[in-house]
Amino acid sequence: MATTTTESGGTSGSKDYKKPTAAALKGAIQLGIGYAVGNLTSKPDRDVLMQDFYMVESVFLPSEGSNMTPAHHFPDFRLKTYAPLAFRYFRELFGIKADDYLYSICNEPLIELSNPGASSSWFYLTSDDEFIIKTVQHKEAEFLQKLLPGYYMNLNQNPRTLLPKFYGLYCIQCAGVNIRLVVMNNVLPRALKMHYKYDLKGSTYKRHASRKERAKSSPTFKDLDFQEMLEGLHFDGDTYSALMKTLQRDCRVLESFKIMDYSLLLGVHVLDKSLERGARGDSKRLNSQRVLYSTALESIQGEGDGKVAEPVADDDTMGGIPAKHKDEKLLIFLGIIDILQSYRLIKKMEHSWKALVHDGDTVSVHRPGFYADRFLNFMGGTVFKKIHPLRGASSKRKRSSIHAMRSASQEVLSPQKEEKDERKAQSMECLDRPLSSSKHPDLVTLPKSIKQAVSFSSSALQTIKKDLEEHLENSASCMTVALDDTVPFPPTQGSPDSVHDVYLVGVQDTICI
Repeated sequence: MATTTTESGGTSGSKDYKKPTAAALKGAIQLGIGYAVGNLTSKPDRDVLMQDFYMVESVFLPSEGSNMTPAHHFPDFRLKTYAPLAFRYFRELFGIKADDYLYSICNEPLIELSNPGASSSWFYLTSDDEFIIKTVQHKEAEFLQKLLPGYYMNLNQNPRTLLPKFYGLYCIQCAGVNIRLVVMNNVLPRALKMHYKYDLKGSTYKRHASRKERAKSSPTFKDLDFQEMLEGLHFDGDTYSALMKTLQRDCRVLESFKIMDYSLLLGVHVLDKSLERGARGDSKRLNSQRVLYSTALESIQGEGDGKVAEPVADDDTMGGIPAKHKDEKLLIFLGIIDILQSYRLIKKMEHSWKALVHDGDTVSVHRPGFYADRFLNFMGGTVFKKIHPLRGASSKRKRSSIHAMRSASQEVLSPQKEEKDERKAQSMECLDRPLSSSKHPDLVTLPKSIKQAVSFSSSALQTIKKDLEEHLENSASCMTVALDDTVPFPPTQGSPDSVHDVYLVGVQDTICI
């Protein structure tokens, strides 16, 4: 009979991860999750309350069956379901219906995956590539349950995220063994071959893939391997900005929860190589079912209106992000994983111990704020890079800027031109006045055609005359030049607007020997 409690965690002192029979464990997982989700459909929909995050439902499933549970051929076991109403809300937020969730997990046998990390977790993949089932430790399950209220708030504000999307938390107790499971989204689809896989943290201390890992057919490399193998993945400007914006938001959320030691799982599919496709589970189901915001391209913060693109049945990209490496065209799949590590006392001691024998800033375990900054700097500077625009686009911008400068300079010079025209008009008025020949017999009345040139160059003539007189007075010769009058030479017909040449005519020259 099922019971509901508000206790979290499992039996104290139990032996975790004593591996039972693989087939029995996978069968118990499918049976237990199928029963829990089916039993939840009878409960009416309502808003999630605070106490819903800490509820635990427990049910015993004997092999012979009971009034509440079906009979099965696995050993007797007890199933605990953590925060069932909260996780039902998370599944609905991402468009996962109860029937689709049950179909994915229970229709076909689970596929066991190898674990490239240092943890003792086991990984199971559903046959349609939608969900990953991972075993977690007691402390991680407890931390996730405490994290749920903040996780709920973050998903409501930003469903487009690269953080793990949790769809259920369960615990199977069988023969004194506790196996805690979390169901989450699958980052790397099997339908496309991943030519390279990386687990990146932004640290360098012992961040080489082990010899055992390199010997695998599809190894998972680490930070130092990435720097030796690739020169960075290049994206166009908009994609790079959207990707880094999403990473920054996610890292600040993790920092607020005091989470560190997480990784970026990165899968690289090379389009230029043979388009070898991996094994498909159920191809019809793969094309018809689509979890919202589940692909890498949907998960990054775009500049659009936030609407979800309609699924494309024959889309061979599988929602990968287009990128380039040198002359190769790539599809990138990525997601942040292993976020259930808080900066507890044991992690602080681990950092202090490693810092004694190595540079503390290069080790993986570090305080959350420093870890987030180092993680972002490594991703934004070493792993992901922006494609610079072509020269033609730059030249076009330069030409447009030159035209803008020319128009601006014309606007500045136009007042100066108006002021010069006004001064010329005033000079013309002075020249139109009649001159008395008795008082000035040596002055010549100027034609109207050159009055404009006289007014324009009068100031220049006065300066030249003064300099010439001073020079002749100080000269050693006895030459005397009497400048009684100045008559400007009329301009040529070819250039009436450029009157700058002035000739001085000497009326009386006296030379003393």
